[in-house]
Parts: sequence; structure tokens; C-alpha cells
Amino acid sequence: MAFLEVRDMRKNFGGTEVLKGVSFSLEKGKVLAVIGSSGNGKTTLLRCLNGLEEADGGSVTVDGVTANYGATTEENAVNGGKKPKKKKRAAEKGAENRDFTLVFQNFQLFPQYTAKRNVSLAADLSELRALKTEKLPRKEKSALKKQIREKNDENARRLLDKVGLAEKCAAYPCELSGGQQQRVAIARALALQPKILCFDEPTSALDPHLTGEISALINELKAEGRTMIVVTHEMEFARSVADEILFLHEGKAEESGSAAEAFGAPKSALFKAFIDGGKNK
Repeated sequence: MAFLEVRDMRKNFGGTEVLKGVSFSLEKGKVLAVIGSSGNGKTTLLRCLNGLEEADGGSVTVDGVTANYGATTEENAVNGGKKPKKKKRAAEKGAENRDFTLVFQNFQLFPQYTAKRNVSLAADLSELRALKTEKLPRKEKSALKKQIREKNDENARRLLDKVGLAEKCAAYPCELSGGQQQRVAIARALALQPKILCFDEPTSALDPHLTGEISALINELKAEGRTMIVVTHEMEFARSVADEILFLHEGKAEESGSAAEAFGAPKSALFKAFIDGGKNK
């Protein structure tokens, strides 16, 4: 079994089916580029994987652990056409396991905090939330909180150095360029130590030079063995980072597989038109 297995993922919004049984797999340490025109389900897929939206059906398996969304056809049959009761929402389970972390398209940095605090804050909140459930003396818990904050503060410095922003630790988002804000967002995502790192249009607001920098950073992360999913509509960027591709059209997987094979000899006429600059109709 692949490191990531997504099977029959479905999502509806107000009666409109946005994801129509999307399935794909990804090996550990590889990069998947999810591509397609706007409105075809790319960002919705990422949001479902990250638990920001709950899928209406399907399953996601990460490193051998499966989360089921809604009821499968077989489960519906066994349960007389009704959804079985779930002990816990799959979206909640995925979020708790930190399987996925999303780098948002518009960065979503806190303007009132420095770059370093933006990176350390998410890890602080996650670990301090877990600490709340521990029954410890107040003094001991206070000491642990201090240790957590100090550890995450130092880790934030290290991660900002990793993304080339060691000198910007004390800078606020308004003092950073778009490319620098993107790298802070990547450092923040890395601080959560996800199994799979996701990017939503990471180069959409960047010029060609900065796009090249983000491409190089993603390839550095891949060389470290990180597993990543990148949503993009920029074909040159996709070619530069992807091992696998998933081309979505009207909520369905129109083409998937090896990026080299798909770009070199596309099987789908729609995908060929898309990469040739035609319209995805």
C-alpha cells in the first residue's frame, strides 16, 4: 500500500457535487501536483484532506491508518441505506493526527506577530492544548509550558534559517515581500511536523524569480524525504517539482500518474489541451 491512499472522495456544497469520487495514491517522499482550471475541485480536495471541510464520502489512508468519511456504498447497503453512526468525525481524526498541514494561498500570517512568533505560535497552541488534559500540579504544568514555548521558539529560529529568513525573525508580515511571507508560512507548516505538507497555489502571487525560489525550496524539502501535495495551475512550476500529477476536471480525476509520462504523452485529450494552453472545457 502507498503511503497515501485516497479512495472515492466526494464533496457536495448546497446540492452541487464538487468532488465526484476522486481517487489517487502517493508514495512517501514524493510530490503530487494537483492541476486543472479554477472551479474544478483542487482547493476543495486540499481542504478535505486537511480537515477544513469534511468530505461526504470516501476514505483517506495515511501510513496505514484509515479515516472513513460518510458511508461507502457497501456500508449503506448493510445499514439499510442509512449512514452508520461514527464515533468521531474523520476530519477531526485527521486534524488530531497531524497527517496534513496546509500552506494557504494568501499565507494567512498574523499581522500583529513577528515572523518568528508566527512560526512558533501554531506549535505552541497544539502542544499546550494537549498539556491541558494532563493532571499535573500547577507549578509543574507552568514549568512545562515555559519549556514548550522555549523549545518552539528555538525551533522557529531554525526553521526560518532553513527557508532563508534567519535575518527576518523580528520582522512583521507587512515588512516582508510576498515571497518572504510565503516562506514564513512554509516554516510555520513545518513546525507542526506533518506527515504530508500541502500547498494551495504557492506561486500565484509571485513573480518568476520568486516562483523559482519556492520551486527550489520545495525540491530541497523533497530531497529530505518529505511528502507533499501542491495545487497549482502553473505548468512550468508543476513540471519543476512534481513526481506525480492529478488532473481534475469537473470534480473527477481526468488523468493521474507519473508526471514525466503525463506531460510527455498525455492520455487525456482534455489534459493535453490544458498543458498546450487550451481551455479545459
